[in-house]
Amino acid sequence: MTILQILFWISLLYAFYIVALYPLLLAGMARLKPRPVLRASCTPSVSIIIAVHNGALFLREKLESIFALDYPRERMEIIVVNDGSTDSTSSIAASFAGRVKLINSPKVGKPGALNQGIAAANGEILVLTDVRQRLAPDSLRLLMENFADPRVGAASAELQIQPGSSTEEQVIGSYWYYERWIRLNLSAVDSIFGATGSYYAIRRELAVHIPPDMLVDDMYLPLDAFFKSYRLVVDRRARMYDYPTSMSIEFSRKVRTLAGNYQILRCYPELLGPNNRLLFHYVSYKFGRLMLPFAFLICGISSLCAGGTLAVSSAIVQIVFYTAAAVDPKIRSKNVLKRFTAPIRGMIVMMLATLCAASIWFVPPERFWKATRVRRRDVPA
Repeated sequence: MTILQILFWISLLYAFYIVALYPLLLAGMARLKPRPVLRASCTPSVSIIIAVHNGALFLREKLESIFALDYPRERMEIIVVNDGSTDSTSSIAASFAGRVKLINSPKVGKPGALNQGIAAANGEILVLTDVRQRLAPDSLRLLMENFADPRVGAASAELQIQPGSSTEEQVIGSYWYYERWIRLNLSAVDSIFGATGSYYAIRRELAVHIPPDMLVDDMYLPLDAFFKSYRLVVDRRARMYDYPTSMSIEFSRKVRTLAGNYQILRCYPELLGPNNRLLFHYVSYKFGRLMLPFAFLICGISSLCAGGTLAVSSAIVQIVFYTAAAVDPKIRSKNVLKRFTAPIRGMIVMMLATLCAASIWFVPPERFWKATRVRRRDVPA
């Protein structure tokens, strides 16, 4: 066997492990050796912090969903940090005077805005949430039940993306179901490596200062708690609802998130060291995903350069693979082929996003920030 053939098989097996085998192993571990969270009814004081930049389109609806939460009002503090908005964000928040604490700030970015909100918060538990998503009425009460367990440092709600009508939205939804399955199993085994940034809670004493150029506050804060021996869990009962986005907008968002995954290694190099009690899972999941597109490149190039039957077989497989992704937008959602082409397209988009995200080693992090635009839809009350 030649060196090129060895490279081909190693990279192919690596890709298979990351995409399919590890998630199955994780599911088995979650079923055989789960670590249940000791949930119980509790109502700690909470500070709900919303960092907003030009969020006028969603802010009123967001605040109304917070006021509708099934949680003692006297135990809730709501803080809106207006991060240099140029629309009517400030006036909308001000119209809720007496119920909402408004902080008007020059534009400092989301990390800086969150730091201001955290500094002004008085609650035992901090709840960080984005302006766009609506919260289920029982979500806060259910999320707080996790903090009855003293081992839990942070708890993340579950994002539910409303069904989309376009094929692009269906591709995004399919990927999210796969990702959610992995996160739920990780939480059952021990901990996730980052919260869902649009709605998560953390103990006040564990909220450290967020660096101003941090792209993923929802990883930075929970990971600090993780390395203090706390658990980071997902509660699938606590739900929020989001609107679908287009593939192009989702691509930009994933590039930013994946760039943050590279960036977080600078802040927490111990993720790849023996002090990470979930080192196996981190390497197989988060770090493994970052290396996946490079494995595919090695697999494709080595097979084509090897010549012979391997090159011919590889060329055929790659042609089928990329053709399926290319024709996916043209295939109707009810066509049975969609079950085959949509996941392939989603995988290719994710690998391209990962390659683009690697540029964070060469460009400033603020270049990755871009507001997410969505299509408004009705969501469950």
